Amino acid sequence: MSHEPFDDDGVVNTSHEPAIADIIEARLSRRAILKGVATAGAFGLFGGTVSGARSVTAGKDYAALAFSEIGRFSDDTHHVAPGYNVQVLIRWGDPIRRGGPQFRPGAQTAEEQEQQFGMNNDYIAYMPLPRGSGSSTRGLLCANHEYTIPRLMWPRASGSGATMTRERVEIEMSAHGLSVLEIARTAGGWRLAGGSPYNRRISARGAVMGVAGPAAGHTRMRTNADPSGVRIIGTFNNCAGGVTPWGTVLSAEENIQFYFSGKGAPGPEEAARRRYGIAGRGFYEAWARHFERFDLGKEPNEPNRFGWIVEVDPYDPKSVPVKRTALGRFKHECATTALSHDGRVAVYSGDDERMEYVYKFVTRGRYDPKNPDANRNLLDEGTLYVAKFLEQGRMRWRPLVFGEGPLTAANGFTSQADVVIEARRAADLLGATPMDRPEDVEAHPVTGRVYVVMTSNARRKPGEVNVANPRAPNRYGHIIEIVPPLVGGIPDHTATECDWGFFLLGGDPANPEHGARYRNPVTANGWLCAPDNVAFDPRGRIWIATDGQDYVAGFADSVYAAETSGPRHGATRCFFAAPRGAEICGPEFTPDGKTLFLAIQHPGDEKGSTYDKPSTRWPDFREGVPPRPSVVAITRADGGEIGN
Repeated sequence: MSHEPFDDDGVVNTSHEPAIADIIEARLSRRAILKGVATAGAFGLFGGTVSGARSVTAGKDYAALAFSEIGRFSDDTHHVAPGYNVQVLIRWGDPIRRGGPQFRPGAQTAEEQEQQFGMNNDYIAYMPLPRGSGSSTRGLLCANHEYTIPRLMWPRASGSGATMTRERVEIEMSAHGLSVLEIARTAGGWRLAGGSPYNRRISARGAVMGVAGPAAGHTRMRTNADPSGVRIIGTFNNCAGGVTPWGTVLSAEENIQFYFSGKGAPGPEEAARRRYGIAGRGFYEAWARHFERFDLGKEPNEPNRFGWIVEVDPYDPKSVPVKRTALGRFKHECATTALSHDGRVAVYSGDDERMEYVYKFVTRGRYDPKNPDANRNLLDEGTLYVAKFLEQGRMRWRPLVFGEGPLTAANGFTSQADVVIEARRAADLLGATPMDRPEDVEAHPVTGRVYVVMTSNARRKPGEVNVANPRAPNRYGHIIEIVPPLVGGIPDHTATECDWGFFLLGGDPANPEHGARYRNPVTANGWLCAPDNVAFDPRGRIWIATDGQDYVAGFADSVYAAETSGPRHGATRCFFAAPRGAEICGPEFTPDGKTLFLAIQHPGDEKGSTYDKPSTRWPDFREGVPPRPSVVAITRADGGEIGN
């Protein structure tokens, strides 16, 4: 999730279900009153014993964090813990193939951008080469490109008006989507394999997408350009994602509302668009001015073709990406997978907007590692669920299935296609729990606990203040653990009833006004706010990237690490700080834990920062070159594992 223009969109969910704050209040005040952050009793309420899930400490690979914590920063460059090196691996505008066009600041063409790394890199997946090899020295780097910032791309450009010519709009489209790049680690660091046949761009401008699942071919998916409803051009606002057990990448389309303008015809489709915030004039209004498919008056169904999970096979450069509609349509932050006890696969996702929901999809079929072809369409059949959090540390996953409960013709649903196209409204009717901007959702690789990240909720009303989250608004965010039951010692990610607890409530525990809670004490430099994306290293420790600390707390977005069990369970420590204006996305480790990749998104994206006078020129620091979103590779100077 990015700062601008996405930091001030209004709440579109009118559900009257209790917000998560109210449930936290009911749960914790019923069991015990928190009398102090440092009391053992307070930490005991944070889900530490809510399940018999396996403990990382029981494994031989457990290790305490051993890096020296860094301080707070707010300047024009990055900072990392002592003993670590930061390499800028690839930047916006760098050619993805040997001999490709070099970056020409302010003067790119769309054809050049199609052959260059896109803007505002977000999610990162590292896919070992060869496929299934587990290699930590050669692999495919798959990166999402979420959005563009015209005022940092061209002089005196604002994203609208006469400065946004058709050519510039096409450049923006070309800078969206995904990049797939072969990289290799050498004695001198990580390098791009410019001659690799795997290298490719999948953009919003020209990439052909297939459509599969219940919405494929439905009348609500058809347009003048695609009367079949199964062929979509492009993908955009690709935020976080995930990797499947069979080696494909899932890319999540998030803030689709900013790409459509104009006035659509009144009727049911208008109400459906409103539920997703699609109305009137989008931030990228110039797209509709130059391309009819983004004009609601001319193509009212085009928005229904975005907001999906896109599956990409990075190992096959000729493969066609597919939008998997069975996983539901909303502002997906991620699509992370977990293999359950019986071989079925769960896909977890958060709907990244204030007062929206947490979802999971469970495949009908089972993953077969010996038969790759059998896994090709696993994501087209299964059950989509939405989370309902209850008191007493319990929660339920409620199925979004046509014909069940309120999801019938009486409420405007005539098929499962309607349910997935309007997943938000279906979840409303099922009484799902509105959350504080659910972002990343990741399952721990050992314990199976599912970590659900709520970045913030600036719209929370004063009446929602409570003992466990006493913030109006909630500016600091929190992380919840969902604990699936075990079957034969293996987490059951298909279960419809689970336990839940808290991992942390963000903010400064030394400031009572923040209402922060951590399982163990944190330092003055170790507390965090606005958690966004998380990842687990091979030792099972959690790494948390933030989005919005600069706005909320006045210091740069950072990466924190914490142990997930043991004597310092949940005590976050600061490892890396971004340059000013940037957020940190997509933390990703190589299998051996010796490289941590990070996406540094929108550096210099601050009020008053422009192409001519940016607040930083990271990472080039050359006059005339604007700030460039980049992927960095962090390694230990002695070659050891990150964090040890």
